[in-house]
Amino acid sequence: MLKVNVTELRANLPSYLCKVRKGEEIAVTSRGSVIARILPDRGGSQAARERLAALRKKCRIGDVISPIGEAWESAR
Repeated sequence: MLKVNVTELRANLPSYLCKVRKGEEIAVTSRGSVIARILPDRGGSQAARERLAALRKKCRIGDVISPIGEAWESAR
């Protein structure tokens, strides 16, 4: 992540926005402390894909059709 001071960002905003457009993240600093981050827009579908990928690591889908050993009302 690129760190840039507020004054430098203000003076060269178009070039920094071009870097963000290409996918780079920028941390904006003031007196050495990070006060903001500028992130590229991932779009709604890309963000949804990333959330689904994270869920795939945690969740497991098993057999949802077969009975679990109990008599179903519809089978009686």
